[in-house]
Formats: sequence, C-alpha cells, structure tokens
Amino acid sequence: METAFVSADTGHRTQSRAPAYPWPALEFARQAQDYWIDAAQRSVLFLDMLRRRGNDHFEHIARTGPNVLSFPFEIVADGRGFERPVNYVLVRITAPPGTVTDPAKRPFIVFDPRAGHGPGIGGMKRDSEIGVVLKAGHPCYFVGFLPEPVPGQTVEDVCRAEAAFVDKVAALHPDAEGKPCLIGNCQAGWQIMMMAATRPEATGPLLLAGAPLSYWAGVHGKNPLRYLGGLLGGTWLTALSGDLGAGIFDGAALVANFERMNPANTLWKKNYNVYSKIDSEAGRFLDFEKWWGSPILLNAVEMQFIADELFLGNKLSSGEIRFSDGVRVDLRNVTAPIVVFCSHGDDITPPQQALGWILDLYDTDRELIAGGQTIVYSLHQSIGHLGIFVSAKVATKEHDEFTRTMDLIDVLPPGLYEAVFTEKTGATIHAELVSGDHVVRFERRGLDDIRALGGNDAEDDRRFATLARLSDINQGLYRALLGPLVRGLTTPQSAAWLRQAHPYRQRYAAFSDRNPLMGPVAPLAEHVRAGRKPVAPDNPLLGVQEAVSAGIADTLDHVRDLRDQATERFFLTFYGSRAVQAMVGLGASGSAPARRRMGRDRFREAAMAKSIATLEARVDQGGATEAAVRALLHIGLGRPHFGADERGFAMLRRIRQQEPGSRRFSLARFKALVREQYLLLLLDEERAMAAIPTLLDREPAERDRMIGLISRLAGATGEATEGTGRRMARVEALFHAPDGAGGAIEGRGRLGEPSSIAS
Repeated sequence: METAFVSADTGHRTQSRAPAYPWPALEFARQAQDYWIDAAQRSVLFLDMLRRRGNDHFEHIARTGPNVLSFPFEIVADGRGFERPVNYVLVRITAPPGTVTDPAKRPFIVFDPRAGHGPGIGGMKRDSEIGVVLKAGHPCYFVGFLPEPVPGQTVEDVCRAEAAFVDKVAALHPDAEGKPCLIGNCQAGWQIMMMAATRPEATGPLLLAGAPLSYWAGVHGKNPLRYLGGLLGGTWLTALSGDLGAGIFDGAALVANFERMNPANTLWKKNYNVYSKIDSEAGRFLDFEKWWGSPILLNAVEMQFIADELFLGNKLSSGEIRFSDGVRVDLRNVTAPIVVFCSHGDDITPPQQALGWILDLYDTDRELIAGGQTIVYSLHQSIGHLGIFVSAKVATKEHDEFTRTMDLIDVLPPGLYEAVFTEKTGATIHAELVSGDHVVRFERRGLDDIRALGGNDAEDDRRFATLARLSDINQGLYRALLGPLVRGLTTPQSAAWLRQAHPYRQRYAAFSDRNPLMGPVAPLAEHVRAGRKPVAPDNPLLGVQEAVSAGIADTLDHVRDLRDQATERFFLTFYGSRAVQAMVGLGASGSAPARRRMGRDRFREAAMAKSIATLEARVDQGGATEAAVRALLHIGLGRPHFGADERGFAMLRRIRQQEPGSRRFSLARFKALVREQYLLLLLDEERAMAAIPTLLDREPAERDRMIGLISRLAGATGEATEGTGRRMARVEALFHAPDGAGGAIEGRGRLGEPSSIAS
C-alpha cells in the first residue's frame, strides 16, 4: 500500500510504501485512520488559509493605491489633477529583466474594469494581457483607479480623462507606427467605446474583452443576469443604496451579485478545491482573493448612470446618450478597428451582449462597410467571464495573437470578420512567417452570422422596454417620497458603518487576526505543517469525499437552475402582460418598435455620398502601388471567405524592410490605400480592374517588380482555389498588357452589383 507525502520544498506528493494488513477490515481501518488524519490536517490548514486571506485583505486595502499588478510601474498622469478630476491614474509598465520593448512599436494601453473590484487583473500574472504585450516588444501602459472616487466625478468625466491618457501616450511615442491600441476589460470595454465615439481621431484599434454593449440581448433559458433589474421594479434600489451610502455606492454589492449567480462555486466548489488541494492551491487562491476580496467605491451618480442609461435603458447602441456639451455618443463614429473577444461560457457577458450592438447600428453588411467600420470578433467555446482576461491559456493564445497581429487588423478593409486560429505545426506552409504558435486568419463574416447566435424577438424587446419605463416611474416615486427621508437620516458615519457591516466584508474580518477566536489557528497550523501526513491518492475515502462534494455542487446547481427559471418565468410573464405594458404607456402591441435603434443621420449620409462620389473619381488615379494593392484585393475576393492571413502581411513587412526609405509606406498610408482600393472594387469591380493598365502606364518600369510582389504575397498562405487562380491569371494579363486586354472579370465582389455600397 502506498502512502503519499508532500515535499516541503515543492509541495508535490511523493509516494512511500506502507505495509498492508492481511485482513480487509484492518486494512480499511488503517485507510480510514490515514484519511481522517489527513482531513483534520487539511481542515486546520484551510482555516489558517482563511485567516491569511483576511489579513491580506486588510493589508491590501490599507495601501495608498492598492492593486494586484505583478509588474513594476511608474506614474505618468494622475487624473486627480485634471480640470474635471477623477480617481484614475495612467502608469507606464516597466518591462521585466530580459524583455526589451521598442518605443517605435505601437503602444498598448490596458484599461481595467471598475465594476466592484480593484485594479490590476489585466496584469496580475506574467502570462496576462500586459505580459503578452511586453513579450511582443510593445510599450505598455495601464489605466487603474484608486479605491475611492473623487467627489462629483461622473462617467463622462472618466471618458474625458481616458481620452487625455490616450493623448499623453501618443505624445510619448510620436514615431510609433500606429496610434495606441486600447484593451478594455468588461466595464472598461464599454467605457473606452464611449470615449472613442466622442474622440475617434485619438485612438488606434480597440480590443473589448468580455465587454457588454447591448444590454437587453440574450437567449431564453440562459443569461439570467439581464432579468435581475425586473425583480424589484427597476433601479430605485440603486438610488436607495446610493442615498444610504451618503452619495457613495459600495462595490461590494456588485461583487455579491456576481457571486449569487453561481452559488455552487461561491458556497462550495471554490473553497472545496483549495481544501482538497491545500498543499498546492493555497498560494494561487490567496493571490486571486486579494483582488476579488477588496471591493472599491463608486459615486452614486456614476452607478445610477450605469444602471439607468446602460443596463436598463440600453441607450448606448441606440445613440441616446449625450454628454454635458451636447455631443451624442454614437458608436458609428468609431473609425478605428474594433476587436470583440467573447465566449459562449461567459454568463455575465454572453456573446449576444458583446456583439448585439452591431445589429443595433446596421441593417445590412453594405451599410456597415459603407460606414467605414472594421469589426473583428472571436468566440471562445467555453472560457468563463474572468478567464477571458485572467486565464493564462487565453493570454498565451488569443491575447498573444491579437497583440502580434494588431497592425494587420488596423489595415483590414471595412467589414465584419471572425478571427480564426489554427495551431502551427510542422506541416504549416511558410511557418517562418507565423509570429506565434497559431496561424491567425481574419475571415469575412456577415450580420447573419451575428443573428445566428440568437437574441431577442420583438416581444422580448417590449418586455425590457416595459421594465425601463416602470423603472423610471418607481425611481420617480422614490425620489419624491422616500428619498428625502433617507438622505435626511443618513450621515457619512452611518454610511461608513453600513459598508463595514456588509456581509461580504465581514467574512474577511471574521477569519482574520482581528477576531480573537482565530488566535490559536496560526500556531496550530505550524504544528500541522511540521507533521503533515497527506493520505494516499488511492485511499477509497477520498473517492467518497469527491462523490459527496460533487453531490453538493450538483444540488446547488439545481437550486440555481430552479431560481433562474423562476426569475425568467416571472420576467416574461409580468413584463409581457399587456395590462402592465399599457399601464406604463407602452401602447398596443405593434404600434411602435419597443427597441430604439440608431436613427438616420442626414449629415452622415450626405458626407458618405460625397465621399463615394470623390472615391469614384479616383478609380484611374494613382500608380503601380495602387494597381498592385487593387490586384491583390481582387484575387482575395475570389476566395470563399475573403479575409487576411498574417503570413501575407508578414511577407509584406519583410519586403517593405528591403525597400529604400523613399519607397516605404507608413502604416497609416498603407491603411488608407487598402481601404480606398477595396471600396473602389466594391463600387464597380469591372471598372476598377480595367483601369489598372492606366495606373501602370504612369510607372512602366514597376510592372515586373509589382507582378512579382503580387505572386509572392498571393502565395504566402499556400492556399489556392480555382477562383483565385483565374483571378491571378487575369491580373497577370492586365500587368503585361498595356491596353488592358485580359478577359472578363468573374463576379462583382462580395456585395453584388456596382455601386452597391452607395445603395
């Protein structure tokens, strides 16, 4: 019989032989004794770990600027000194020893979510968003925040501060190729989208990780979080919480809401996992709990805006939010590429909420392309919400590959794309052109691909609109009747006492050295460590323990499912009632759309029409470079899924490096060139291709060099189809025939008839 021991140096189990008893009953008695000794020791060590967690909590919140970053940094800008002060801070991340960053590369800025927890989750580990940015050689900055807000600060003030931070980073890297790339996790994702919509000229690509932008969206039987506002009639409870907090909203309430979503994990699985693996999991558990267990504060006006305008009002993607200067937050104004990373396993921000805003803005693919927006999305199959920006596996795959290919994303033509990752192997063609462990390809998708994910029908939208109106009524009643009394009885001292008395904080105080009853735990734990006797992994009682644990978790999951089903049934029934809808003034079914959509903008349409007219006049303007880019895009349109492969872009970069300085294009110039040539093909592919000989006649000496370049780039992926072969032959004929003779063009591109983007 083997007995397992844990090495004091490594914490791993080792095996040693123990004599087996000849009688089964005695053998089982010995196994039971071994198990109960181990279980008792694990219980003591687990209790000591809770004690250390409580102590870590109080030590962490006592710091001036608590965070969980594992990278050193220096402060670059402090938002508290701005004209409209906020509690946000911009810092420059210092690269660890052995890592070199290039100031000429595009800088990245990671924005952490202020949704109840403190800052640092995007750089808590070496394998993190910050870690992969530094590893790729990019300068990296981080926007965090202090635990208490500046009195009076608003969501608008934070947006303005973030724009100032972006301007500051851009000024620090004037020679960088490309504007700063912004990474926004969860709440920070919609925050930087609002900022970019009002300052589109300031930002480079935006990467939104688990960020909700379409708040009503979801599917029946899932996504119960979107129904919670309907249980108590809207956001009047948010107003009450702010008043009881003397103008401060406690982030512990948000964290507690997240925990209630998954009671099995909160009440059992998380703790059981570390209890059952106390010799190896304690350190990781304590590191995570330092972030999870230190809630921050928000101004009540900030939280009320988030609850009213976003989660219940769903006003972001409909363009109904306006800043104090009258500027409308219109997401169509964002000109930089938008990368959306979401997961089917995310129960806080499901794919429908991460991607549904696209359907709110655009009715057709042509409309999206004509609007000039480039949107890339990636759908993970299983990772949870926190894993999107915490998991090391995600960081070393998706975030790493997005970082490495961000320049390629920045030059993609307008449209909707999906990022497809294929593992690099020995059989990968031109593997030397792949920068990471996966080949990344951005394949053209359409709005129907987003619709296929599922979402609300018209009746669902009416239900959410009914809740929004009822919330306004209830909040108005609260403000008029109960609010004055609550504010009159509340003092800063009573508000502080309520925050400290929150059950979320009390659990840390109860299991810490502040509780005298925990006094004997530390010395007892030291005694246990000195005589630790882990049980053998094949002990049958361990199997019983695992079975009991699984039963408890399954029971809690079943209770959660029943709760969520009851919540959904109540929401669908009550807010789907015609009487309730009429009571709030929604009107008869079908009389008006309940879901507000982005309205038509005559100025935008006029500017678009003028831009298209100007573009059509440029079909025969340019030279050999324009002809080569046009030809490459024409070949790409022959593939089943038009898109871009990182290998072609890598080869283009190598060729660019070999070019004389006078011939090198900046990334911004190349981006403008690709977009212009792509739109010319969509307007009228036949006319655009027929003009290539005219472009080449201006630089006849470049014909052979350019056709050679096209051949190399078109073959970089090693993928050829019958359609691309015919198009390549057409291009060769055009480049070698000054009169343009080369046969008829096959097809009209991806959008149909000529001038389709103008229709």
